[in-house]
Amino acid sequence: MKAVVWICRIAVGLLFIFSGLIKANDPLGFSYKLQEYFEVFHLMFLNPLALTTAIILCAIEMLLGFALLIGTRANAVAWGLLLLIFFFGFLTFYSAFFKVVQTCGCFGDAIPLTPWQSFSKDMVLLALVLVIFVKRHTIQPLFLTHLSNALFAGAVVFSFGFGLYTYNFLPVIDFLPYKVGANLLDEMKTPPGAKPDEYEITYQLKNKQTGATRSMTDKEYMKTGIWKDANWQVVGNPESRLVKKGFEPKIRDLAIQDAQGTNYTQELLGSPFYNLVIVAYDLSHTDEQAIARINALAVNLTDNYNIRTVLLTSNSAPDATAFAKKHHLISEVYYADGVPLKTIVRANPGILLMKGGTVVAKWHYHSLPKYDDIVKHYLRQQP
Repeated sequence: MKAVVWICRIAVGLLFIFSGLIKANDPLGFSYKLQEYFEVFHLMFLNPLALTTAIILCAIEMLLGFALLIGTRANAVAWGLLLLIFFFGFLTFYSAFFKVVQTCGCFGDAIPLTPWQSFSKDMVLLALVLVIFVKRHTIQPLFLTHLSNALFAGAVVFSFGFGLYTYNFLPVIDFLPYKVGANLLDEMKTPPGAKPDEYEITYQLKNKQTGATRSMTDKEYMKTGIWKDANWQVVGNPESRLVKKGFEPKIRDLAIQDAQGTNYTQELLGSPFYNLVIVAYDLSHTDEQAIARINALAVNLTDNYNIRTVLLTSNSAPDATAFAKKHHLISEVYYADGVPLKTIVRANPGILLMKGGTVVAKWHYHSLPKYDDIVKHYLRQQP
């Protein structure tokens, strides 16, 4: 039994640390997922707390996993694990059964899971946690008390510090399709021969003479030739069910338009020259001092290297025009939906250096590059 408990400790501890770490790598992304749950449960008043909640939850996961591995505070850790896995299990079951939040965000964007996959994972974890909970009084610390306390304190600093760092300076590892090195035009394409989604259509039929009813799929409907019998008629609306998921481009919701609604996605992303793309999905909450610094950088790049600078936002055209005029922006202003803009860069504002559709570099407004650094690393060979 002692070996079984150790196996459970290692499996649960490492999985909780990994789960918390991978979400803390992108706390803003996790906060967006929490807001989806808040909307489902009609708790939108909690939206302002989503980011704080995300960082805290990630830290708690990592701390519980670490404490379990070193054997400190066993009773409190066992209770914490049990409550947390019950909470996550409820959310994943609710998402799967009622088909509301279709990706739980358990492992961030690194390992996307369907709701039923997430629920199955939580049930396996629950079984392991129950073993730990029942045998919690047999768990002994690996180190002396003062060393355990020091290690746990260090884990607290790291767990919260990591989430705060990635929020302020972008994820350490970018798992999103807009990562540095990705060609956005390629990520939006569907390759030749790729299979589309496969659906099954179910018809409800009724016999006009006998009143008998039948239910059959579209394949059965055609195979049996029942459609030739005038006595059978389709009643109600056919039901469509996804049978097999086909190919889906990594980027499928990015459409860049001007104020008149003209699509400029291909033109802007396909430029063979360096472009500076400023992403500020919500101008009413963007950092205005950062906007001023970015604008000064854009002015120098445009004057000396003829760099085209573009501002992407989800605000209305009148609001964006007023904002650009207020801050004397030299950037062209284009518009896109807020969801892909939040995904492009986890900052408001953030900037991308692009060339030929490829993301050459990406920066948070807290770590804006200097003009000389951009010239030295990217533009020195430009005419």
